[in-house]
Amino acid sequence: MANFSGKTVVITGATRGIGLAIAEEFAKSGAHVAICASHETGLAAAAEKLAALGARVYTQVVNIACAQDCDSFIANTLKEFGQIDVLVNNAGITKDNLTVRMSEEDFDTVIDVNLKGTFLMSKAALKVMFKKRSGSIVNISSVVGEMGNPGQANYVASKAGIIGLTKTFAKEFGSRNVRVNAVAPGFVQTAMTEQLSDEVKAKALESVPLKRFAQAQDIAKAVMFLASEDAAYITGHVLAVNGGLYI
Repeated sequence: MANFSGKTVVITGATRGIGLAIAEEFAKSGAHVAICASHETGLAAAAEKLAALGARVYTQVVNIACAQDCDSFIANTLKEFGQIDVLVNNAGITKDNLTVRMSEEDFDTVIDVNLKGTFLMSKAALKVMFKKRSGSIVNISSVVGEMGNPGQANYVASKAGIIGLTKTFAKEFGSRNVRVNAVAPGFVQTAMTEQLSDEVKAKALESVPLKRFAQAQDIAKAVMFLASEDAAYITGHVLAVNGGLYI
């Protein structure tokens, strides 16, 4: 495991699922962890789990689609820990529907949170990273951002947009020694997939060569690698963690 002892890691949407798993892995590695969510629900419980792993933790309710909220979160994290070394843009939502039935509001909301939120939080963190001339940003995209998916025009557009942002950021920020990469997960074992019938699960896995869903920790470990010095010469890369679903 990479050593992030004394480093400060900021993670959005980290109260459950992939985001919490990422926060837990960084906590185990010795990092200070700042997490945010759109609601208070879950933040205290997540902070308790992270503290039990030995991490110093800062939490804040943040609307990542609001520039002022993003700036406030980064500023408060800086006050708490004195530095910011890693940003993981994980927060995301879905509002699925077929395109002909999708409302303009549902399209805009998903783009605002998933894509605009990634842009705004990165912009806020960059002020700190540029000043210290070092940092790593890891964005969470999705396999559907690479291959498309019926019923998710808004979500797919946001995740494809994140890939575009990642590549552009990498080109813009490299001269300041700030690396930017993305992880594109496939099917991940979550509370939602647990509710699926065995038949539905089997059908979904037919297209996955490794014949299993990813665990949240599989995604977290990929994020840890890209954020670490082991990936010191990697930027602008999209790391597929999809079990071979899309090659």
